[in-house]
Amino acid sequence: MKQTSEEDKIRRRLSFTRLFQAYIPLSVSRWMIKKGNARVQLDPAIKREMFSANGVPYEWFEPPGGPKEQVLLYLHGGGFVFGVTPPHLEFMGYLAKHIGLPILMVDYRVAPDDPFPAALDDCVAAYQWLLEQNYSARQIVIAGDSAGGNLVITSMMKLRENGIPLPAAAACLSPVGDLAVADDHPERNNDPLLHPKAMKHFRKSYVANKDPRNPLLSPVYGSFAGLPPLLIHAGEDEILRDDALRLHELANEQGVDAQVKIYPRMWHVWQLYLSLPQTEQSIREIADFFILHLNQALTE
Repeated sequence: MKQTSEEDKIRRRLSFTRLFQAYIPLSVSRWMIKKGNARVQLDPAIKREMFSANGVPYEWFEPPGGPKEQVLLYLHGGGFVFGVTPPHLEFMGYLAKHIGLPILMVDYRVAPDDPFPAALDDCVAAYQWLLEQNYSARQIVIAGDSAGGNLVITSMMKLRENGIPLPAAAACLSPVGDLAVADDHPERNNDPLLHPKAMKHFRKSYVANKDPRNPLLSPVYGSFAGLPPLLIHAGEDEILRDDALRLHELANEQGVDAQVKIYPRMWHVWQLYLSLPQTEQSIREIADFFILHLNQALTE
């Protein structure tokens, strides 16, 4: 896909976001995000509802005419320290419309106030809540970006440990696979969006005093055996490209039907930029992947 003027324009803004993550105090960032969330306006055709269950807050997005017997559980990113953001709200509206499934997004607890395993526990609780609403595991698919991509895989590992049936399929956008990586990794300075100072803060906030090689923190150190089909998308220009490739390799080696695609020139979770043609392409591929496996689950 050729480089467009829209891609150039967005890329020029990435350096501002990169510095914002690294140098704006977390309290200020969260205040700005909260104000921004209040201004988000979705397509009026998308039904949006906020509610809590068992102490966990959720957002529900429902497209018109979509199947009500199937659902996508979405785990947002944000370095484990940010909650729901305006780009994620807009992305959920876009995703619900293009995938055609209702979406349950988890507003899980975040670090440093609530480090590991708080976010993981909330995501596992969200999946169990869907089961309690009479969705079968084969009617559920799960996706997430960045830290949420990490939580997609670790949630499935935790569910497997607890003997709970796993979803029909999973998709990860620019997932975090290894939180034990050295802070002085030289390639971290080249990422167009993720600042090394911010990444160090995110990692330390979530890991706290735990062993970062715990597979429920860093899934590259865990077992993928028995996990459902997995689709991973990452950008060519992001540091987490290597995490995506490593997760794909480990999953394949352990018998998981795993696919990975690295998008040329793309940065970390470019899908949040809805005007990009690469966003439409990525979401179309994820939709096709989910529909395939949901349909297969109906015949099993």
